Amino acid sequence: MVMVKHMKRIKEEFIEFKLLLRSIPGLITILFVTSVIAMNLLANKSIDLNVSWLALDGGIIVSWITFLTMDIITKHFGPKAATEVSLLALLVSLFFSLIFFLVSLIPGTWSQSYVDGNQVIINEALDKTFQGTWYIILGSGIAFIISAFVNTFTNYGIGLLFKKNPNSLFAFITRTYLSTMLGQFIDNLVFALLVSYFFFGWSILQCVTCALTGMLVELLCEVIFSFIGYKITKRWQKEGVGKEYFAFKVERGRKE
Repeated sequence: MVMVKHMKRIKEEFIEFKLLLRSIPGLITILFVTSVIAMNLLANKSIDLNVSWLALDGGIIVSWITFLTMDIITKHFGPKAATEVSLLALLVSLFFSLIFFLVSLIPGTWSQSYVDGNQVIINEALDKTFQGTWYIILGSGIAFIISAFVNTFTNYGIGLLFKKNPNSLFAFITRTYLSTMLGQFIDNLVFALLVSYFFFGWSILQCVTCALTGMLVELLCEVIFSFIGYKITKRWQKEGVGKEYFAFKVERGRKE
């Protein structure tokens, strides 16, 4: 009896997840997933800032897109939905990391390696960049899941404070900015401590300053583009995006 109940719950969760993916506009899902993939790839490059106490990696260039789209999903569909989509994005990212790795094993020559006398060295370097390394993929995955959880539930929790006007611009930017600051700091710090500290030779000070600087840079990007996110959520509300998903959740709640 207990097993049947669990199986029924799993089936309902799967149906709910399919409805969620069907409900979220495709462009947002694409931006979210591809930005996660890009973060893993760009994290291979350390940015040279010529300052001994400060270091950054290339993932900072696109990570703000991840958090902005995550905040949009959280605002409209809730923290559970955003967490589920985050897990999906991580799985897709790992899948493409495997594809990159397999392609790097295929004999051949990258177009950028055609430099007299350096073909072999450049070609091997490009192979290693695209195949990645286990510690970058693992560190990036752990950092992303932890920060996604923190960002999503912080965003949702702050939103609960705005009981009178939860859909106002002020409410949106407050929950978005604060959750992004915390989520980005956690993401940068966890990755720096797990990967950069042990494998790239960063100091603890560099890890912390990277987390803080990355947080500020990514927050600035969200400040610039957050109004677009707000307009997207307002349009979704007006158009009734996700009606089928919300109706299913309500029906499940009544049965339980």
